[in-house]
Amino acid sequence: MLDVVRNAWALLLGMLLLMVGNGLQGTLLGVRGADAGFSAFSMSIVMSGYFAGFLFASQVVAGMIRRVGHVRVFAALGSLVSAALILFPVLQDPIAWVLGRFVLGFCFCGVYVTAESWLNNAASNETRGQALSAYMIVQMTGVIAGQALLVVPDQSGWLLFVIPSVLVSVSFAPILLSISPTPAFEATKPMSLRELYAVSPLGMVGMFLLGGIFAAQFGMSAVYATEIGLTLPQISSFVASFYVGAVVMQYPLGWLSDRMDRRWLITVVALLGGTAALVAAMFGSLYLVLLAAAFVIGGCSNPLYALLIAYTNDFLEAEDMASASAGLLFVNGLGAITGPLVIGWAMEVVGTWGFFLLISVLLFAVSGYALFRMTQRSAPSVDDTGAYAPITPTATPVALEYAQEYAIEVAEEAEAEEEENQSQAAW
Repeated sequence: MLDVVRNAWALLLGMLLLMVGNGLQGTLLGVRGADAGFSAFSMSIVMSGYFAGFLFASQVVAGMIRRVGHVRVFAALGSLVSAALILFPVLQDPIAWVLGRFVLGFCFCGVYVTAESWLNNAASNETRGQALSAYMIVQMTGVIAGQALLVVPDQSGWLLFVIPSVLVSVSFAPILLSISPTPAFEATKPMSLRELYAVSPLGMVGMFLLGGIFAAQFGMSAVYATEIGLTLPQISSFVASFYVGAVVMQYPLGWLSDRMDRRWLITVVALLGGTAALVAAMFGSLYLVLLAAAFVIGGCSNPLYALLIAYTNDFLEAEDMASASAGLLFVNGLGAITGPLVIGWAMEVVGTWGFFLLISVLLFAVSGYALFRMTQRSAPSVDDTGAYAPITPTATPVALEYAQEYAIEVAEEAEAEEEENQSQAAW
């Protein structure tokens, strides 16, 4: 890991600053939207704008990079992020905020694609897994650190929008001054939804539902916390708890997934997260219950993303994994756009507790569908399954392909080691 950090410190530092800015802006808009008198449903549309932009960018950024190169795309999109962040306090209108969030989602996706392609190019076969882990840790750490900035005093109403704008601008320096552009790449064409469903119904349905769950955490958690009257320090801790849980639980669940029927693990993890959300819906007036529930929900839902990808890969040949992952990413994006809208509507209809109620329903649906799929076909042998690769719902197609390459390499190494052991036993 130290070698990875030494070789890619500039990229990791730049991504850390980017994620601090991105983590802060999502929570900040949730708080300021409520202060401006926006309804929960209006804010759900605002939050969905980010995921619509992210999904759109995942389909077109590769073409932009092929035309003008990594450096120009990175610099142009990063500059747009800085400008958009400054405009939010000026244009306090829901429609303007939806457009601003769409721009942020598009630009952040493009910046991630560029940075991830640089990281992929810099990693060797020996360091690929460590580089991927370091990148995911940096992403989550940045989002968590961004929540701490929410408590910075801001009498002007501008400062907390200026801080992420500056962080994003500063993040370009270590990356652009130390990294050479990589060759242009071709985007992987995703599988059709029909083909993807035929390969793994659980993977496709689970990823769609999970998109809504993740969008609720990233977009609507601050709206919910503001609606129920939490203070800024409490909102900061509440939102951060989702991501702390994700960091803590990612690797233990990944270790388990390589040693058992992944459908059982998906069922239990989703059931646990759904139960935590249901408890929070019933006892949301207790702040410690909210923190504990957020930790458990984040710790269950974020690793489910990688679990569903790994499970889908168990039924694919290596050459089909990248296209299947691109399809899963698209389905997840559709769920992420839909999720905040449904939760915002629920909060309007049944009250603030609709936030956790919908998360609970979605997680129980994942658990129930996994149980149903277990009755439809048998699981592959644990010895025949691929390796779990740590990946988060913020991943772009590049990171997914990167993770797939790592998973394939691990599987090939394990197969070669097993053949060698069998050969030695035969002698």
